[in-house]
Amino acid sequence: MELCVIEGDGIGKEVIPAAVQVLQHLLPDLTIKTARAGWDCFNDTGISLPEETIELARSCRAVLFGACSSPSFPVDGYFSPIVRLRRVLKTHANLRPTSYLPVPAARAGVELLIVRENTEDLYVSDEVTDEYGSVARKVVTRAATERIALTAYKLAEAAGRKKVTIIHKANVLPQTDGLFRRVAFEIAEHYPEIETDDLLVDTAAYLMVKDPMRFDVILTSNMYGDILSDMAAAWGGGLGLAPALNLGEDVAIAEPVHGSAPDIAGKGIANPTAAFLSAAMMVRYFWSMNETAERIEKAVYKTLSAGIFTGDIQPSGAVTTQEFTQHVIQAL
Repeated sequence: MELCVIEGDGIGKEVIPAAVQVLQHLLPDLTIKTARAGWDCFNDTGISLPEETIELARSCRAVLFGACSSPSFPVDGYFSPIVRLRRVLKTHANLRPTSYLPVPAARAGVELLIVRENTEDLYVSDEVTDEYGSVARKVVTRAATERIALTAYKLAEAAGRKKVTIIHKANVLPQTDGLFRRVAFEIAEHYPEIETDDLLVDTAAYLMVKDPMRFDVILTSNMYGDILSDMAAAWGGGLGLAPALNLGEDVAIAEPVHGSAPDIAGKGIANPTAAFLSAAMMVRYFWSMNETAERIEKAVYKTLSAGIFTGDIQPSGAVTTQEFTQHVIQAL
């Protein structure tokens, strides 16, 4: 097996190598190949996602991608490298689980999976501006909706999950969100053993705060999935602990949800939990090694249960990134 490792920027350069240590402990024959992408790469080379990085990712098919810094203003020539790589590798599904972890902010009983369409919606980044204002194009196609709905139901079936909730805003957007809703229900008919319901996205947001345990699998479009998965992450301990996996037909990109955290970068105090759990998702969903993935998850759980925390969880008595990593490896 080969893994393309892209550390990215900021704390990505600390937590991604930590995740590689964990993977190599369990998979000593794993071949690691490194590549560059991100804001630092752009400043050094003039491009945020070099062609050689794309080619290496294609060749390895499995990618572990760290956080990248991105400016909040237009920069000539700069584009989000992770968004571009998702499109180039055609990773149509973004998987964002939220599971209870033994940390103060988490909520026991929450166990949900958000399956987010990853290629369309407003995130096609088709925007125009003139003297009157700006317009963004929202794209929803039958083919992409069928593909993501099939992915959601297959994952639910394989994991023994009982319910899929389709989330949309079809009452206001009957052509785009309406199509997403109709096609998703068409796919649901092929899985009668799985309960299917639907919610408007604003109602779903309310229930995500009030009653997160009513959700099992959420199937939704790109932007709604982005927002709702960040909300759900609060019940798993926060964005700093949230994992994600971008899944395609024969390719996967694992990436922690958190940002590059420039305020703590280089201090050796970043929390590598999200990177570990993202790597575990790669192991489970792409390499089909469920037992190995469970070992990683249980080792993280055991370490946190012992009260071993980085400073973002508990400032008093906090351990460093590397100390936390060693505790997880010992737990393995």
